[in-house]
Amino acid sequence: MPPAEGDRPGPASNLQLFTAFSRLSLMGFGGVLPIAQRELVERLGWLRVEEFAELLSVGQVLPGPNVVNLSLMVGDRYFGLRGALAALAGMLLLPLILVLAFAALYQQFAAVPAVAGAVRGMGAVSAGLVMAIALKLLPALRRNPLGRRRWVPVTLLVVLATGWWRWPLVAVIVLLGGLSCLLAWRCLGQTASTTEPTP
Repeated sequence: MPPAEGDRPGPASNLQLFTAFSRLSLMGFGGVLPIAQRELVERLGWLRVEEFAELLSVGQVLPGPNVVNLSLMVGDRYFGLRGALAALAGMLLLPLILVLAFAALYQQFAAVPAVAGAVRGMGAVSAGLVMAIALKLLPALRRNPLGRRRWVPVTLLVVLATGWWRWPLVAVIVLLGGLSCLLAWRCLGQTASTTEPTP
């Protein structure tokens, strides 16, 4: 379990950031998100589950791979630009070397039926990893400003738009993401007005 809010640790140095994200990237075959949640929230305790969900949300709407965006934001949170670069280097350096090596090997053996079947089979593993991280992040929605009666329909709309209606990702982010942001802004405004002290 991560430590309590008051005594939650952070990385001691840029080197620790680099090492943690290198370790994370090497464990993330088929998808780093479930590993990132377990490492950053449960094992290292650098983020609360709500903070992880918020950073991941921002990372998903920005251009680029969401885990790379997440590493930049976590590094920046602790050590500014140097931390962001250290976390990014940890996230990309060793996987880049491995991917180049595996790409060269794959070119040699792509026609082998066992290799082709293994690559196809990894699709199911990747889908399972994405579902696992979604289920792990569900508890963070308890404190979501939208409340259950709003975030459940928004989530269902996103699932339908991407999985059933096949909307382009840009349309989902702009339309449903914009709707969600407006609803959250309205809910936060209502909460602020009810908690303001009366003169």
